[in-house]
Amino acid sequence: MKTKGTHNYYVYILTNKSKTVLYTGVTNNLSERLYFHNNPLPSSKAFTAKYRCFYLIYYEHFFEIEDAIRREKQIKGKSRSKKELLINTFNPDWNFLNDNI
Repeated sequence: MKTKGTHNYYVYILTNKSKTVLYTGVTNNLSERLYFHNNPLPSSKAFTAKYRCFYLIYYEHFFEIEDAIRREKQIKGKSRSKKELLINTFNPDWNFLNDNI
């Protein structure tokens, strides 16, 4: 069992190639999660597969799952314009960050 505060959790936002769709999620392994978003099962009905949201444009790191889930819910509750402000602060050019993880 890991010591409290030694876990890694990420809240992240993905978009599609034309940057018209935003998807917010939480995970304990960002690189693995990106792999599965980029390689969905052929019969997948997942939102990210349907809207082709494979491109990482934002993420935050947390040590506690409760904090990560709370933040994910907070971001999901924001309007599109507020999510864009958040992304613009972190990644002003909306570069795809997949290769940086």
